[in-house]
Amino acid sequence: MSPISQLLKKYDVPVPRYTSYPTVPYWESAPNTDQWLNALRHSIEKENSTWSLYLHIPFCETLCTYCGCNTSITKDHSKGAPYIQNLLKEWSIYRERLPILTKRKLQHVHLGGGTPTFLSGQELLSLLSPLLESAGWDPQSTQGSIEIDPRRTTKEQLQVLRKLNFQRVSLGVQDFNPEVQKLINRIQPEEVTKRITEQSRELGFSSVNFDLIYGLPKQTLKIFSETIESTLRLRPDRIALYSLALVPWIKPAQRLFSDDDLPNANEKRALYELARSAFLDNGYVEIGMDHFALKDEPLAIAQKENRLHRNFMGYTEFRTDLLLGLGVSSISETPTAFHQNEKVLPLWEQKIQNNEFATHRGHLLTKEDQEQREQILRFMTKGETTLSAQEETEAKDFLGAMIGDNLLQLEHGKMRITEKGRPFLRNACAFFDRRLRRAKPSTRIFSQSI
Repeated sequence: MSPISQLLKKYDVPVPRYTSYPTVPYWESAPNTDQWLNALRHSIEKENSTWSLYLHIPFCETLCTYCGCNTSITKDHSKGAPYIQNLLKEWSIYRERLPILTKRKLQHVHLGGGTPTFLSGQELLSLLSPLLESAGWDPQSTQGSIEIDPRRTTKEQLQVLRKLNFQRVSLGVQDFNPEVQKLINRIQPEEVTKRITEQSRELGFSSVNFDLIYGLPKQTLKIFSETIESTLRLRPDRIALYSLALVPWIKPAQRLFSDDDLPNANEKRALYELARSAFLDNGYVEIGMDHFALKDEPLAIAQKENRLHRNFMGYTEFRTDLLLGLGVSSISETPTAFHQNEKVLPLWEQKIQNNEFATHRGHLLTKEDQEQREQILRFMTKGETTLSAQEETEAKDFLGAMIGDNLLQLEHGKMRITEKGRPFLRNACAFFDRRLRRAKPSTRIFSQSI
């Protein structure tokens, strides 16, 4: 067995992705209405506070079998208009109960899903125009971004977004191979992706991102190399290269392809290394974990200037004091609390119509939670962090194998991931996950680390 195969066998274990801490399975003590309002007020009480806004559009016409997102599968586009009205109603609830919010700088607006371009161009305008105006949208400084499905996106929709001064689009691509696309129920010829990419650039979007997934059924080195070549031809400004998060106990659609169709851990890692080498050889910079950007792209500049941040939406080039999520299943984050909306559409609608916060669950962070969150965030964005004397002693014990395998360096109170250890960044972060360590789960909760 090769050295890398031995490492993969040793460290390919279920580990969280650490887009938050505590991770969602270990949330407890959900905030009540007063506690949530207090957490919101505290996060933006300073005049120089900033905030960002996430809007979740759950609708998709078809189900991609790899998907782990909260979606509502329908071809009935008449569902869009009432959803927009409920989103605007939810926003009015926050404005009425937290008037100070609109006096603070709105840094970023992001639409995700689902498929945000399930909404027509006119529907996007009817949602975003009043919402952004009342939220204090500044076309000169507020960033706007949206996830789009090239199969469901028109030039008219892109024109509306540019009219509103959105600057970034993120295209779901995953893989260009027809056989792989068939198995994941996402038929998307390269010409479709190329058309939307070119239209986005012609209209003046400053950044185009491609989402790719490695570890999909029937992916081989040959097949994935063709996807990489196609990606390089289109040359997106950013690339998110995600590992397939295999969680069929949560997402039953993933049972529609068999385990025999999937690459094993060694094959899966080889797919990543193939892509990583190609991107680095063609002018991209590696950003944290699983992300790449061209050298002059804001994300690469943020990493160089030590401003990189990570949240539920992945890596971003700035950190705000509040991330407010609107829409079914949306997650909000303050320095002291997490809050997630109802995940079932009728339940979310009912609470919004009752003029309530649509709380499904959440978590009030303890002092320990806040400390460990900062450690994980530093390590995920900088690849190193400082340890107390006690932490250093504990780390030598907990991470001894990783240190011995030269995946981590630990000396003089500094913990640093090595180049060899980059594939195992999530494993190292588990040291700071005190809730996971205390729980010692006996059943699978998270996807594999590789």
